[in-house]
Amino acid sequence: MGSMMKIRDVSSKYDITARTLRYYEDMGLISSVRNDDYAYRSYDETDIKRLEQILTLRKLNISIKDIKLIFNTSGSEVVLEVLGTKVQNIDDEVALLHELKGIVLDFIYEIERIDLSNESSVKMLYDKAKDIETHLTTVDYIGKPANINRLFEVTNKLDKKQDVRIIELPACRMVTSGVKQGDNHERFNMMWERLEKKRKDHFFPRDFMWYDEEKDDTVWWYAVEDWVTNQDTEEFEIINFEGGLYATVIAHDFELNEATKAYNGIKEWVEANNNIELDEHPGHCVMFHVTSPDTLKLGLGYRQVEYFVPIKLK
Repeated sequence: MGSMMKIRDVSSKYDITARTLRYYEDMGLISSVRNDDYAYRSYDETDIKRLEQILTLRKLNISIKDIKLIFNTSGSEVVLEVLGTKVQNIDDEVALLHELKGIVLDFIYEIERIDLSNESSVKMLYDKAKDIETHLTTVDYIGKPANINRLFEVTNKLDKKQDVRIIELPACRMVTSGVKQGDNHERFNMMWERLEKKRKDHFFPRDFMWYDEEKDDTVWWYAVEDWVTNQDTEEFEIINFEGGLYATVIAHDFELNEATKAYNGIKEWVEANNNIELDEHPGHCVMFHVTSPDTLKLGLGYRQVEYFVPIKLK
């Protein structure tokens, strides 16, 4: 085996988190090994080169789906097709921006030439705005009339602040799966589904997952009622959950970019609030919960995931 690079060194050299590296592994883009001399993951030269390729493609805003396609196909045809599509998308958006520039300049001209103190002039401006709205929603670009609406959707996503809600989770007992290994998460899932059928309260949500940075993997928790014993949990450990305040946002599925955007959105919201601060510490960290049923993923192609970031009053 050639020279190996520890996960800590990879994270430091390439300025990426251990969670990001694990995400790339879960997506089948890279792999790691563990050996008896070192408890954490290590990467060989081949995977380091692959990681560098991934980071380069991500800087070009190439999706993980397309990166997988590139890596799984021999020859240059696929990468050229992906990059060609990216160039076409950029050209389309440049055309849209050029059109928008003309519309805004036209709107500025209309404002400059009318008297806003005159009620009829205000109505004229309103009518002009309605004409612009009609134009924007019907204009055709390269046979793709939805492009302008897509651009607005993208712009809105970039500009819109995420809606943050604050909830309080009660202190309670949680049964924990421990870090993911073997089939323990599958067994944990069957166990809590069985307990779920017997639940008597209305505490919701009940199950959460979080990423254990120290052990470098995910942990699953499920809140249990007082009557539940270790025998009921099939020897999965029961722990005490301290509860507390959490700021939450909804994201689309487990895509890393969505999760990062959700967390950063909450951080920005907290930093802008003089009365609240983050409250992350061991056993009290960022959690996530799937809020949508499986039928939504089948119908829409994604799941809704709620991210919980612990906070407290200053």
